Amino acid sequence: MTTAPTALTNRLRDLLMRLYKDRDPEELAHAVTAAFWPEGHKPRGRARKPLNTLWSQKDALLITYGDSLMDGVYKPLDLLRDFLDQNLKGVVNGVHILPFFPFTSDDGFAVTDYTKVNPTLGDWPDIQRIGEDWHLMSDLVLNHVSSQGTWFNAYRQGQKPYDEFFFEASPDDDLSMVVRPRITPLLQEIETAQGTKHVWCTFSHDQVDLNFKNPEVLLEIIRIIRLHVDMGVKIIRLDAVAFVWKEPGTPSIHLPQTHAIVQLLRVLADFAQEPVVLLTETNVPKAENLSYFGQLNEAHWIYNFPLPPLILHAMLSGDAHYLSNWMRAMPPAPQGCAYLNFTASHDGIGMRPAEGLLPDEEIARMISTVMDSGGRASMRALPDGGTAVYELNATFFSATARTYKGDTDHHLARFIASQTIVMSLEGVPAFYIHAMLATENDLDGVTRRQMNRAINRHRWDYPELRALLKDPASPQSQVLTALSDRLKIRAKQPAFHPNATNFTLALDDRVFAVWRQAPDRSQSIFALHNVSADTVELPPKAMNLIADEDWTDLLTKETLHPETDGVTLAPYQCRWITNRG
Repeated sequence: MTTAPTALTNRLRDLLMRLYKDRDPEELAHAVTAAFWPEGHKPRGRARKPLNTLWSQKDALLITYGDSLMDGVYKPLDLLRDFLDQNLKGVVNGVHILPFFPFTSDDGFAVTDYTKVNPTLGDWPDIQRIGEDWHLMSDLVLNHVSSQGTWFNAYRQGQKPYDEFFFEASPDDDLSMVVRPRITPLLQEIETAQGTKHVWCTFSHDQVDLNFKNPEVLLEIIRIIRLHVDMGVKIIRLDAVAFVWKEPGTPSIHLPQTHAIVQLLRVLADFAQEPVVLLTETNVPKAENLSYFGQLNEAHWIYNFPLPPLILHAMLSGDAHYLSNWMRAMPPAPQGCAYLNFTASHDGIGMRPAEGLLPDEEIARMISTVMDSGGRASMRALPDGGTAVYELNATFFSATARTYKGDTDHHLARFIASQTIVMSLEGVPAFYIHAMLATENDLDGVTRRQMNRAINRHRWDYPELRALLKDPASPQSQVLTALSDRLKIRAKQPAFHPNATNFTLALDDRVFAVWRQAPDRSQSIFALHNVSADTVELPPKAMNLIADEDWTDLLTKETLHPETDGVTLAPYQCRWITNRG
């Protein structure tokens, strides 16, 4: 039996007392320890301190489904590994493989068995081989499971312990305040061995919410995390974590017990022998999202969810001032924490994080412009019974195809600039595979699958993709080459450390500009991004440059004298001007 350090037991006991007031906290603390450190494992003697040493400027991630690349011959996970090895060595060092478990719907987010790899993708050894060479991120879909999975079938039959694994409510409960990202009915009526029940379904009726008021559910989730870590996973993405604790009569999002669960998982990560990074997936407005850093005791990383709509708005409007205003007001990540920056994901472009950051008329214009380029919009239910756009469904490449003015020129430069902004900011950059590959909207997929999100989940024929990547005239080759070159440069710059100083500059509304400074002050970078189709001239002394330094544009290799000559930015040009070339 694992002997836990006193500090570990005490922290667990305090958190478990907040969650399960009617259970013996000492007994539960031992059960949690046994679940995460079974025979053959043991915790560290003391917790890791919250330092910025688990990541550096060399870190960048690819986000992909396990079957984004297919050829009908080889296992998709083998094709993914080949793509990584052939194209992304030295470009990114991590890969987030979206849910790779058996599932019944929502492209993997309705899991039937957390302990197995979907056999259409491969098996655990295929996952482990990727994890040997790349920092591997997996999804912990902890809010819900498939209605057709083993757990829910056992629940319906009244089998212990699953008979108390799912959250039940009554249609008579006050559910008017519940916040959720879907418009389907919240409760689903089902027949069980114990009679008629109404189970809570935040997302869909095929995704039934787990009951974390039962500590056995928490223990089972902890065992699953241990399995992932043993299989080589370094980064655990806590999917839809904001919804895990429910209380009728409340919004049932971001409740104190939810934060206590994240804090408990952070304790386990801090005492783990293996480096484990926790990432919370909370697609909500700024203050709510930031709350998951806690007091240096919750997530290591949080998504920078406002970035996708704000960057998209800047690129479509040619005006960066809303993006700059938001960035200027963003706090630096706390010690031992970092932002995960991105523009594109498998889910589309979330609109909720833009609330309060963009005027309603700007949001409406952005939605209209993206839909004119073939995009779609998904809706969410509002407490008053109305609906609102929850996310725009489009590839980010297609979303940037035209501006508010209807201009389709400079598309490639506009898109590459949007991704360069992600590289330039404080935080760890992540890139969806369909951004790296300049994938266009998959409208056939939407029609075939009758699902808006299919527009951004294209499955490439791998031989066709390889041919395109060999053609220097193809958008796929041009975008992958440009982004790869910039990421290789970025990885060598101390000023692009995820926790390096990030100061927003007010130069011109058409230019999004930040000053980065290395943690040891050895390097400064002025990252300038023209978001317009105009040529922009920045006057001398627009930037506060150190005297008697040589300044070089890392992207063009030019030696510059901005203090006397100013800086010129061509349409959608980006410059990384540094004193350490």
